[in-house]
Amino acid sequence: QVQLVESGGGLVQAGGSLRLSCAASGRTFSGYVMGWFRQAPGKEREFVAAISWSSGRTYYADSAKDRFTITRDNARNTVYLKMNSLKTEDTDVYYCAFQLGGNPARKNDYTYWGQGTQVTGSS
Repeated sequence: QVQLVESGGGLVQAGGSLRLSCAASGRTFSGYVMGWFRQAPGKEREFVAAISWSSGRTYYADSAKDRFTITRDNARNTVYLKMNSLKTEDTDVYYCAFQLGGNPARKNDYTYWGQGTQVTGSS
C-alpha cells in the first residue's frame, strides 16, 4: 500500500521560505512521477510542480516556476518542494501525490495522495 506523508508546512512571513517534504513508501517509485498540488477552501486542487523519480525531469505551473523548486532524494524516497519569496496568496493546503502514468499536471491522473500540510503566508 502506497503511503505519502507530507511535512514542513507552517506559518511564514511574506518573503520568507519554506521546504515541504513528502516521504513515500509502499512500492518502487522509479519510473513514475511525484507531484505537488495546492488547494484553498472551496477551490479546485491545482497543480504546482512534479518530478520524475528516474530522470529528475521537472514540471512547473506558471505560478510556481520562478519561486518554487521540486527535488527528490531517491535514497530516502522523499520529494521536496522548496518555496521562496512566499506570498500571502500562497496560503493553501499542499498535497503530494503519486501517479502511475499520464499528464504530470493533471490531478485526475494521480492515484495516491498524502493527507496535506498547511502553509500560511502572513503579511
